Amino acid sequence: MSLYRRSFLAALPALALIPKARAEDSRLTPRTLGNPKAPVTVNEWFSLTCTHCAHFEMTVFQDVKTKLIDTGKVFYVYHDFPLDQIALLGAMVARSLPVDRYVPFVNSMLASQDRWAFARDVNPKKQIQQMAALAGISADQFAKIDADDAFRQALVAQQDSDQAKYNIGGTPFFMFNNQPYNQELLTFEAFEAEVKKAGG
Repeated sequence: MSLYRRSFLAALPALALIPKARAEDSRLTPRTLGNPKAPVTVNEWFSLTCTHCAHFEMTVFQDVKTKLIDTGKVFYVYHDFPLDQIALLGAMVARSLPVDRYVPFVNSMLASQDRWAFARDVNPKKQIQQMAALAGISADQFAKIDADDAFRQALVAQQDSDQAKYNIGGTPFFMFNNQPYNQELLTFEAFEAEVKKAGG
């Protein structure tokens, strides 16, 4: 699992001086998949620059979606837990999209992480802007998102709250109903086993 890094906060603006994002900001509402009445709710905390999160997306999640979420066995809740400023910007962009575009955008970013986040001679911020443009966000909109320090503060504050509450030491971090799971889930079978333990 990728360890939670706090050093990126040092480069952020003085957050205490920034007006707080309004509580009714729709960008801060839950992002979910599936039926809320499913017997098992799975919460995932992830970072767009976490290689383990990308691996989970590419090797496990599609089976989770088709076999557990789409069949009504699991209700899936996403939690942004950015490990650096680039992941934080990506989360801000994803949450600025219409709600139904959040999951496809996140999944696309994780699936192509090696190309936009870690490739040689690549500017990750420009890459995120290009991906945002494909999702319908104009250059002006992207600039406004990037400059929205109240929104940035709100996401970091939520991350800090979750970290303190659940003792999140790395990503991806899962909860199956109310049971935390802080190890890697490398296969669909391992994930499904945790769902069954939680009552699914």
